[in-house]
Amino acid sequence: MRSTVCALVALSLASASAFHLPLALPHRAPARARLSAARPTPRAARPAPPSISMMAEERTVRAPIFDEICEQTGITLPRYMMEVSRANPEMRDLESLMSGIQQACKTIANLVDRAALTGMTGYVGGGGSVNVQGEEQMQLDVITNDVLKRALKFTGKVGVIASEEEDKPVFNRDAYQVPGVESKYQDILADIGTKYVTVFDPLDGSSNVDANIPTGTIFGVYEEADSMENCMVGDDDAIDSSCVFNTLQPGTALVASGYCLYSSSCMFVFTVGNGVNGFTYDRAIGEFVLTHPNIQVPKRGKIYSFNEANRWLWDVPLQEYITSLQTGENEAKVQYSARYIGSMVGDVHRTLLYGGIFGYPSDTKNVDGKLRLLYEAAPMALLMEQAGGMALTGKTRILDLPPQSVHQRVPFLAGSVDDVLEMKSYYDASEDASIIRRCLDRLDAKVSERAKDGLAKLKPKK
Repeated sequence: MRSTVCALVALSLASASAFHLPLALPHRAPARARLSAARPTPRAARPAPPSISMMAEERTVRAPIFDEICEQTGITLPRYMMEVSRANPEMRDLESLMSGIQQACKTIANLVDRAALTGMTGYVGGGGSVNVQGEEQMQLDVITNDVLKRALKFTGKVGVIASEEEDKPVFNRDAYQVPGVESKYQDILADIGTKYVTVFDPLDGSSNVDANIPTGTIFGVYEEADSMENCMVGDDDAIDSSCVFNTLQPGTALVASGYCLYSSSCMFVFTVGNGVNGFTYDRAIGEFVLTHPNIQVPKRGKIYSFNEANRWLWDVPLQEYITSLQTGENEAKVQYSARYIGSMVGDVHRTLLYGGIFGYPSDTKNVDGKLRLLYEAAPMALLMEQAGGMALTGKTRILDLPPQSVHQRVPFLAGSVDDVLEMKSYYDASEDASIIRRCLDRLDAKVSERAKDGLAKLKPKK
């Protein structure tokens, strides 16, 4: 299986090279063709999502401006990242990392397209194989996880990888190897480049592949903590639990996040802190091309997206809010339409473009929801806020939540700022003590003392 995966990655790289057209620039594009992915400016009439102002104080990302655009290729993802790194020299390492992620997504798109032809549908071994979540693994869950791990490993910019399909974060010792010296590793304190912690869900909605329903890859990128010395790393590169704390960063620490949607077309949508941009995969040239610059969520939509089979298990405030959308007795005095795919990437993508609200809420069976905070909820929340929307658990901003474990689950309700704030008003009016207690508990991260002791240091074997 591994040789097949490596061959597919190599094929993807070769295809991109073979079809890459020279960047001939026949003329200077008119002023209207100057595309700038600037951070959306909040309108005075609407409350600005907290993240935009908070992140601006901590880190300002200058947006690239394209004076000239090739008529044949448009603005490709590699060129976009090159311009981002030129405008923000401190982000040069992120350019290499994003290159690895996009190449992995091209490979996964090919795997999903051909799944029925290559026999990669169905469960691993016919069923019975489960991941750390207790969920049965599809064949593509395992393969796509390996594709992403290897693509990230080869960039040399990723020190730690956390995935839905891995019990613990995986340490990439090759990121610290001294160039040209076998079996000798750098001390991270003396390392020249930035190393990242990358989290991902390799194939969200994988059970939908057999039915040709949209699926996707979700990813988030954090910078490593001060140091990664003194970490116990096993022979299989599994990180000791005392070092997991390095991975447990709140969403406010994300430097990039995004998703790749595998549907009628393949789209790569992401942010590096200067707005949200969407790139469509042009198979003719083997590149993602900018087609959706500066995506902004409408202030209010007309669509709600929930699994209503669980309606009577939801919190009462949410039941009342959804009823108001169905009857038109809401702030907009408009009856909403229901749309639900059952694949987070697909539902979030539609919400980004059309507005409204998408939710995977708490219920009596899953009081903390089912979406994982670290590699699903937080990366998508950053995207939503960067596009001018909001993402809450019901009462609490998702990006403010400190992860308590790698696979912690949280409720997720996100979309147009007016819709989300109206939903929140129902929770704010509730005096249900259990709801209030859950919200407070999520903000009070209780990480083990052993993990705290390992916060500062992680180090590969020498």
